Amino acid sequence: MRRNILITGASSGLGAEMARQFAAKGHDLALTARRTDRLEALQAELAQSYPQVKVVIHSLDVNDHERVFEVFRAIDAELPLDRVVVNAGLGKGAPLGTGRFDANRETALTNFVGALAQAEAALELFRARNAGHLVLIASISALRGFPKTVTTYAATKAGLASLGEGLRLELLGKPIRVSTIYPGYIRSELNERVKHTPFIVDTEPGVRAMVAAIEAEKAKAYVPARPWWPLAQVMRVAPLPLLKRMI
Repeated sequence: MRRNILITGASSGLGAEMARQFAAKGHDLALTARRTDRLEALQAELAQSYPQVKVVIHSLDVNDHERVFEVFRAIDAELPLDRVVVNAGLGKGAPLGTGRFDANRETALTNFVGALAQAEAALELFRARNAGHLVLIASISALRGFPKTVTTYAATKAGLASLGEGLRLELLGKPIRVSTIYPGYIRSELNERVKHTPFIVDTEPGVRAMVAAIEAEKAKAYVPARPWWPLAQVMRVAPLPLLKRMI
């Protein structure tokens, strides 16, 4: 089924690759990000590769909360939305107490408060028509607390996962669907400087697993399923010394 899909944070990384893969499936797209030059380049690429697909772009900083609502409403008026993928996020962070509250605050505001604004704006549209699919891009780090530079990032993703769970509980049995996607380590601009990352996969196959889970409208998905589904079960219950060796 052809759908109209909004992806935030679509100028690079997982967001841009999701746009490519959804376009390949014939879906029409609305793409937002702060870097409009990259959005324009991606729009041109998609127009050349998939001329039958409509792609609209909008500049959006998800920390400008009023603007989030304005842009979502404007897009919906032009391209009535079936699915919203809350993907925009930051990977900044520092160990707490080391003088970098600014980085941790920016990550917390973008990854959770910004995501909350996007979820509010999407559900405003979906509740009005009693239909829609909200997708929250969390992280495997949402399962447990992570140390050092990832502590705040993991906490924001855990908050986002809890938000999704609460919405699924509220909307149980109703036509509005909510999916929480837990990507494992997938190469992107967020982690390009991180070395010795275990089980990391390239962007294209990693995002292919994400897109498959989204298309299936799974409530929760750990992607790629191998190794992350079995590892997720262990991570949930592992004592801290074992968890520290795993991550």
